[in-house]
Amino acid sequence: MPPARLVDAVRRIMRPLVRLLISYQLTYPLLIRILKSVYVEVAESEFSVDKAPLSDSRINLLTGIHRKDIKKLRNERPASGQPAAAASLGAQLVAEWLGSDRFAGGGEPRALPLKTTDPDVPGFDILVAEVCRQDIRPRVILDEWIQLGVARLANDHVVLNTGAFTPEHGFDEKVFFFGKNLQDHIAAGADNLRGRESPHFDRSVYYDSLGPGSIKELKDLADELGMQALTRLNRRALALQKADSARSARNGPGYRINFGIFNYTTSKRTGKDSGEEG
Repeated sequence: MPPARLVDAVRRIMRPLVRLLISYQLTYPLLIRILKSVYVEVAESEFSVDKAPLSDSRINLLTGIHRKDIKKLRNERPASGQPAAAASLGAQLVAEWLGSDRFAGGGEPRALPLKTTDPDVPGFDILVAEVCRQDIRPRVILDEWIQLGVARLANDHVVLNTGAFTPEHGFDEKVFFFGKNLQDHIAAGADNLRGRESPHFDRSVYYDSLGPGSIKELKDLADELGMQALTRLNRRALALQKADSARSARNGPGYRINFGIFNYTTSKRTGKDSGEEG
């Protein structure tokens, strides 16, 4: 039997997820089909012995899924999900804008001229050309960013919004970061529970008897300190990645890091949706 406390933790994790799924009409039968497919995929890729292919019976033993369903799922592989190209490209552009001395001053992103004829003058067109390395018109990206609330145009200069790449609009962009960030956060916590690696950093500050004024002050402080941490880490990671890319052929496969900060506030009177109240 699985540990009772783990079952309780999974229920807590599932509550906000199920609320989201119901909001977007992703029903229980569809979720079950997705879960079955993921169970089979994970069993095959992470629980084989000496990299030998698992039999349907072995997967049945590991997952509890009927062998008939396992056989069907193995023959009907879903198309591999690709990250939202616009969101991935946008994140790279913002990372360069915030992390490079050419495009940021004093840790703050400069307002960049939309187009410049001097290669020594940092412009939005130069930023796009250096990051994309393909024929993408800067105006196309800017129009999309203006629609999403990521940037604005003022006096022929592109101004990045303070929150960096946190789109105010655009479901595809939001769901891209939702999936990427929560996947890695859960993976870090799961690794820590299983004790398979040196612990990942996973900490939080939690208080539950605060007034609305205090919540406002702490939220503003969290936003300020969180952005400082993200900006500092981004600048260092960008510099290291550029240096590592020059010798990547000698280093073998690359590694990745995903560092995130979250802040969640709610009233205890409405906290039942988190599974924490009676």
